[in-house]
Amino acid sequence: KMPMFIAMDRPKHTDQRRTVAPAFTPSEMVRMTDNIRMRTAEILDSLPVGREFDWVDSVSIELTTQMLALLFDFPWEERRKLTYWSDWAGDIEIAKDPVRKEERRQILFECAAYFGNLWQGKLGKEPRPDLISMMIHSDAMSHMDQMEFLGNLILLIVGGNDTTRSSMSAFAWGLEQFPDARAKLEADPGLIGNATQEIIRWQTPLAHMRRTATQDTELDGHRIRAGDKLGLWYLSANRDESVFPDADRIIVDRENARRHLAFGHGIHRCVGARLAELQIGVLMEEMARRRLRVNVLREPERVAACFVHGYKKMAVELSRY
Repeated sequence: KMPMFIAMDRPKHTDQRRTVAPAFTPSEMVRMTDNIRMRTAEILDSLPVGREFDWVDSVSIELTTQMLALLFDFPWEERRKLTYWSDWAGDIEIAKDPVRKEERRQILFECAAYFGNLWQGKLGKEPRPDLISMMIHSDAMSHMDQMEFLGNLILLIVGGNDTTRSSMSAFAWGLEQFPDARAKLEADPGLIGNATQEIIRWQTPLAHMRRTATQDTELDGHRIRAGDKLGLWYLSANRDESVFPDADRIIVDRENARRHLAFGHGIHRCVGARLAELQIGVLMEEMARRRLRVNVLREPERVAACFVHGYKKMAVELSRY
């Protein structure tokens, strides 16, 4: 069992979250915007127009893994290790197979050992704005044992990688499904901010989270007892017709798109939500600036998991409009 702050109560949760939160403040987002825009532009300018390629690998994974490498001050040329570890960590179905479960354990320990070396290299150094340095220079996280260190690393890697990656892929796949929404967005780039929320809602990159009830209560006629384990299906909430009419459609000017629960809710709401919105929004802005459209060529290959709701491969071709 790996402790991580998404599964902690106050006050320990508050202290650990407070350690990494400064990496995601509005002022940090302003500071990062130029860098995100520059890297997004570089990737888009390197893509072939009119020739098939894999959107998931070339755009979604590359953009999010670059971002994660910057956040961790991770060796740039080895950044795809982050993708690899993220894929193994996020695949919770592996637990059903003892052989693969053991393989996964070994791979995650490799991840911990690698980060342990990065940690050692930063000990005694001046504080820097990367996540490992922030942990080292905090009371709440400077003395974590190996399992807690690994738990929080995995939380930040999967949280910063699989999620935004799946929404960037949903931008391509979703707008292919709803050409009217795509036409509206292409005609009015002012809708990009709202469309970002709508795509995150429509995709819901992490399908659920489990919590434990702390007291007896009743919800919609169902009795819940203290200690009951509850599955919170964000995926279902984001399709709730009583909140989002015509919920299965992408409606880029949907008035309440921001009410989605894809980032969770309450004290555990995604600490990196602003960064995710920024990365997805910038991708859409830079696509619009180049008047580039993604045409999905066939049904994407999906991630076979109940937790990470995403795409493995997506064959696409770019065109201009």
